[in-house]
Amino acid sequence: MELIVYDINGKETSRKVNLDVEIFGIKPNDHAIYLDIKQYLANKRQGTHKTKDRSEVNATTKKFKRQKGTGGARAGDMKSPVFVGGGTAFGPNPRDYNFKLNKKLKILARKSALSYKANDNAIKVIEDFTFEQPHTKAYVEILKNFNIYQKKSLLVLNKNDKNVYLSARNIPKTKVTTVNSLNTYEILNAGTILLSESSLPELEKWLVKENKVKEEVS
Repeated sequence: MELIVYDINGKETSRKVNLDVEIFGIKPNDHAIYLDIKQYLANKRQGTHKTKDRSEVNATTKKFKRQKGTGGARAGDMKSPVFVGGGTAFGPNPRDYNFKLNKKLKILARKSALSYKANDNAIKVIEDFTFEQPHTKAYVEILKNFNIYQKKSLLVLNKNDKNVYLSARNIPKTKVTTVNSLNTYEILNAGTILLSESSLPELEKWLVKENKVKEEVS
């Protein structure tokens, strides 16, 4: 797949790049995508939810009515879950929602997500750029040049660029990430993906070459 390289003004340059079909042209695996996104969302959960059971409620343990003769059900103390202010039966407790996935499956999920975006023509390759200092207005202009301002967008850089990151941090629906931090959820959540020119070799190295080397070694 061949794409035109754009400058930050949204205009076509004379250069073109070939997207690796092993990353952007595979048959998407929906189940791999589902598992990877499920893990991503699960790992973001704090798991600090907690309710008090009857042993933790601060109330008297005195039997507040006699066992028989009241016409109602027998009851022990006010900590019982059936009373207002009593403990919660089978309530949630703190837990860790994290779970592990095979690395090959996670790579397949990322390739599948990128292939979906490539099929939808939602990927644009832009020239590498940076700012001398954080400048939100300048980044907004870049988004406007590509007609994606106030729309969900994801900029993928080759490496961390603090000034670019800070420039985009306060803009709604906009995210900046690096190749090594790219995940399936962010790919699919973005309406348009802007790939910096230097990020393409890193993507190929990360998702194709290194994976092949590991397979050969194993």
